Amino acid sequence: MDNISQSIGGPPDGAEATGTVLDEFVSYGLRRASNAVQSDLARALRDIDLRLVTMSVLVVIAENPGLRQSQLSDILSIERPNLVSILDELESRSLMSRTRVPTDRRAYALSVTEEGQALADRALEVTREHEERVFGGLDAATRRLLRTAILQVRFAAGG
Repeated sequence: MDNISQSIGGPPDGAEATGTVLDEFVSYGLRRASNAVQSDLARALRDIDLRLVTMSVLVVIAENPGLRQSQLSDILSIERPNLVSILDELESRSLMSRTRVPTDRRAYALSVTEEGQALADRALEVTREHEERVFGGLDAATRRLLRTAILQVRFAAGG
């Protein structure tokens, strides 16, 4: 879909529902919407050489200098072994660094480099542009309602 916001008031001209019983389920519609939204953001981030997960990790570290790997894992719900490979990638690109925590030899404090901060800032800009492109057809109150509903669903489902 070229302009996802077209679908806010209903499907764009020429679009058809799946015509199956699946259309009755909110979870099915939510998954389809999530796939479309994430695909749009992934395309936008690809232009600045980031993936969704690396963008998330980089932005959270930039926002929380000194954050420990275990805290980052909890914040983003990323398994620790998977997080290590993401951090290795960001560190190899000189976007962030790990420093041993003096009071806990097993822990590392994370921080972004200047280049990492610049890329995190650009990633947020790209994400804001994506949000406007996708959700621009919604007024501020409806966006707040949508964010609230998504959080309620997420926590009701155990996430």
